[in-house]
Amino acid sequence: MDLTQYLDTTAETVDKVISRHFGNVYGDLFQAGAHLLLAGGKRLRPAVVLLAADAVKKNSADDVMLAAIALELTHTFTLVHDDIMDADAVRRGVPTVHTLWDEPTAILAGDVLYAKAFEFLTMTEASDRAKVHAVRMLGKTCAEICDGQSMDISFERRGDVTEPEYLEMVQKKTGVLYGAAAAIGGLLAGANPIQIDALYQWGINSGIAFQIQDDLIDLLASTEATGKDRASDIREGKKTLIAIRAREKGIDLAPYQRELTADEIDEVIALLGDAGVLDEVRAAAVERATTAKRALAILPESEERQLLTDITDYFIERGY
Repeated sequence: MDLTQYLDTTAETVDKVISRHFGNVYGDLFQAGAHLLLAGGKRLRPAVVLLAADAVKKNSADDVMLAAIALELTHTFTLVHDDIMDADAVRRGVPTVHTLWDEPTAILAGDVLYAKAFEFLTMTEASDRAKVHAVRMLGKTCAEICDGQSMDISFERRGDVTEPEYLEMVQKKTGVLYGAAAAIGGLLAGANPIQIDALYQWGINSGIAFQIQDDLIDLLASTEATGKDRASDIREGKKTLIAIRAREKGIDLAPYQRELTADEIDEVIALLGDAGVLDEVRAAAVERATTAKRALAILPESEERQLLTDITDYFIERGY
């Protein structure tokens, strides 16, 4: 089975489980919590949980399905809260929770999803010892995600953000949840400590590669391809790896922090391209992906291990 087939099949299965648990909830709060969950999505994090479990012990994916749902609940709670902070009106093709209800309800809806994630994790078919370990890992991950978001917000007020700071921020905002998804899947399937760490490192580095690629997609991909305005990071003055490398080369992107024409976007792309910034950033994404895939060598060869490798490749090949 190729990656696209696997992800499509898994998303369909995950959607059915989510619908069974959240499709007929009552009351504004629980309907608000279910809103984004039921809007679909690629379900990448649940897929990672299931693949990691099967890579450690064949045919264990069914046993960890509720843990996979827990990771999707965690991801969705962060989206609900992010949308409030960013004042976004649309997510997954539907109105955001705070625009359909209100901000207090959306905050509580996100909190409900956060709480439900731990409830679902404890309902997984695994030993109590493994579940306690998994709960601890998910709790630590949620705290790191919040720290990463806080760092990202603080960067908006600074002009001196360094590359190590950026990498720490994206590791926390994006990498740790992929790391937790892989490690928890393996852990609940009976992985040993070395395998758990390898899966975590795969997720961390794949997530960082994903985010660096996102920075490139924002600048280089068409609006038709992404559904977002081109070069929004440049216009908003976001401290991406592109912006950091540009600053180090003496390129001032401040004049581009405004509405830009297509020609002006092409101009800044040419400027960054000629200075080698885009090639360097692309190389940084590839380097992280290579590190991620190398971590998987500790696992026995299997279709599931190959699919995890394919996910990493997808992360740095998508977009434009």
